[in-house]
Amino acid sequence: MYNRGHFIGSVVYIQTGDSSAGFTRWLLIDGQQRVTTLTLLLTALRDHIRETGWQGSDDGPTVKRIDAYFLRNLQEEGEREVKLKLRRHDDATLQALVNGQSEPANPSARIRDNYDLFRELLEDADPEAVYRGLNRLLLVDVTLDRGIDDPQLIFESLNSTGVDLSPSDLIRNFILMRLPEKDQTRLYETYWRQIEELFRGSERVFDNFIRDYLALRSHSTKLERSDRVYDAFRREFAGIGEDIAALEGLLTDLLRRGRQYAAFAVGGGQDARGRVFASLRRLADVPAILVMRLLEAQETSGTLGDTELLEAVALLESYLLRRAVIGAQTRGYGVEFAKLAQKIDQTHPLASLKAAMARMPASYAFPQDEAFRTALEEGDIYHKRVCFHLLEALENRGSKELSDTSKYSIEHVMPQNEKLVEAWRDMLGPEWQQVQNTWLHRLGNLTLTGYNPSYSDRPFDEKKTIKGGFQQSSVRLNQDIRDEQKWSPTEMKARGERLADRALNIWPRLEADDTVIRAMELEELKVKAQRRSISQVPMSPDAAVLFETLRAQLKASFPNVIEAAEHKSVSYHDPEFFLEVIPRKRGLVLVVDLDFNEMEANDGLAEDASDWSFVMYASHRGGVLVNFRNPIHIDRVMAIVAQARALT
Repeated sequence: MYNRGHFIGSVVYIQTGDSSAGFTRWLLIDGQQRVTTLTLLLTALRDHIRETGWQGSDDGPTVKRIDAYFLRNLQEEGEREVKLKLRRHDDATLQALVNGQSEPANPSARIRDNYDLFRELLEDADPEAVYRGLNRLLLVDVTLDRGIDDPQLIFESLNSTGVDLSPSDLIRNFILMRLPEKDQTRLYETYWRQIEELFRGSERVFDNFIRDYLALRSHSTKLERSDRVYDAFRREFAGIGEDIAALEGLLTDLLRRGRQYAAFAVGGGQDARGRVFASLRRLADVPAILVMRLLEAQETSGTLGDTELLEAVALLESYLLRRAVIGAQTRGYGVEFAKLAQKIDQTHPLASLKAAMARMPASYAFPQDEAFRTALEEGDIYHKRVCFHLLEALENRGSKELSDTSKYSIEHVMPQNEKLVEAWRDMLGPEWQQVQNTWLHRLGNLTLTGYNPSYSDRPFDEKKTIKGGFQQSSVRLNQDIRDEQKWSPTEMKARGERLADRALNIWPRLEADDTVIRAMELEELKVKAQRRSISQVPMSPDAAVLFETLRAQLKASFPNVIEAAEHKSVSYHDPEFFLEVIPRKRGLVLVVDLDFNEMEANDGLAEDASDWSFVMYASHRGGVLVNFRNPIHIDRVMAIVAQARALT
C-alpha cells in the first residue's frame, strides 16, 4: 500500500506553434489547476528546505533539484526560463514566488493563500516523504496535434463532467484557444486581460454582462439564465472560428461595452456619475442593461450629455424607489428593463426613455405622486427593504456637508416595545396601544442615529436630553424632533408630511413628451404591421368578401392608415386606434372607438358595446359594435367609422 500511486486526472496540451529545435513550448488545454497547485507545492517545499537548512538522502529533494526539474529552465533566459506561465492576473504573483522576488503591488490572493497553506503544512512534515509522495502521482498524458485536433472541443468535452468552469473561462477559451500562441498572447494581453480586470472579484456581474450584451446585440428582451450564458454566446458567434479580424472586432466591442457595464455594475468613483450609479445600484442591479445602452448613446452619438445622463439615472432610481415604497411587484424587472433598453432612440435617448417608461404595462407603471405620498405618510416604511436608503437620502441629498451614515441605524422615536413605560403611555393618551400600532413604523416616527442602544425605550424627554440625544444630534433628520415638547400623532403626522414633501422632490415623477410617446407608438405599430400578414387572419368566404370591400374604402378614405393583423382580427390606426374588424362566419363585427351616445345617427346597424360583457377575439376596446353582413351597408358603415376617425 505504501508504494501505491495516486491518480490525479489528465493533462492535455498542444504545441504553441512557436517552438524551436532546442526548446518546445506547450499550451495546457486541461489540467491548469493541477499543474499550478503542484508548482506552488514544490515552490513551498523548496523555500522550506532553503530556510530550514534541511538535508536528506542523496535522492531526496534539494533546492537545486526542485528548481532545475520543476520550476525553472535554468539554461534559458527571459520568458523561456519560466516553466509555468499563467495567463491570468495570478501569473505575476506566481513568478515572484518562484523567483524569490517581492510580490507585485496588486498580488493574487488565491496564489498567495495556497502557497502560505503549503508552507504552514510543511512545518510539521518530512520533506523527503512529501517529495516521494509527489513522485507517486499518476496522470493521463494527452498530446494534441495542431491542425488536426480541435482544442476547444476537447476542452469542453473534458470539462463537461467535472467541476463547472466559469462562463468567463469558457468564453475566453472559446475566443482564443484555436489560435496560434502568438495571436492568443497578443489578443489576451490587449483585450481579455483588461476585461478580466473590469470584473475581477465579480464573476456573477461578468455573467450578467454577457447575458445583457447578447440581448442588446440580438435586439431581444429574452434574458438567458446565468447557467446558459456560455451556450448562448457560443451560438451567437458559432461561425467566428479562427478569423483573427473578426475575433479582434469582437474583443474590441466586448471591452468597450464591458467598460460601460462595469462603470455601473461594479462601481467606483466619487464623481457625480459614480454617486448616482451607486445609489441606483443599491436598489437593484437589473438596470445595468439600460445604463449600458445610455452610455452607448453618450459615447457613440453624443446625443446624451452628462446632465441628461444623470437625469436618466435619477429617473430610474425614482422608479424603483417609488415602486418599492408603494409595495409594487418586482418580479420580471429584468425583462422590463431589457424592453426599455431596446426602445432607447440614439437621436433623443432621454426623451425616448421617458416615453418608453410612460408606456410600460399597468403592472409596471411609474407610480404617481398621490400613491407615492400616501404610502410615505401612511404606510409601514420600516419593513420596506428601502427604508434605510430612503432615510439616508432624506438626510443627505442636496447637502454639501454629508453625514456619514455608515454607522447609523434606524431609530423609532416612539419605541417598538409593546410594554411602553408610563411616561410614553401618559403622552399618547388612553388609546396609546392603538396609536402605537398605527404610527410606529410610519415615516414620521423614523429617523437615523448612532445612539440607538442609548435611546432604547426611554421617555421622549430623556431621548432629547441624554448625551447624544436629539438636542445634541448633528443628524439633520432629528432637527424637527428636538424642538418638539411632546411626541403624539399630531407631531408624527406633521413630520411625515414634511418628509414626504422632500421625498417627492428627491424622487421626481415621470414627465414624458406626448409627441415622443405618439411617435413611439406609431413606430411600434408599423413594426407590428410588418411582422404579420393580413392573410394569416382566418376568414370565411363571406367575411373575406366584405373585408376586401371595407378595406378598399378605408385605404381610399385614410391614406395614412396603419393596418395591423391581430390574432384573429385586423386593427386600424391613423395613428390612434379607431377600428377593429373581427371576422365571423356570416360577416364582420366592427369594434369602433366611438362613444355610443356621440353617434351622429343610428339606424339600427350599430349597438352599444357596454351592453356586452366581452367581444370574442377583440384585441381593442370601443364603445360601438357594428354587425356588417351586407355590402350594400358599406356607406353607412363608413360614416360611423369616419366619425370615430375624426375624433381620434
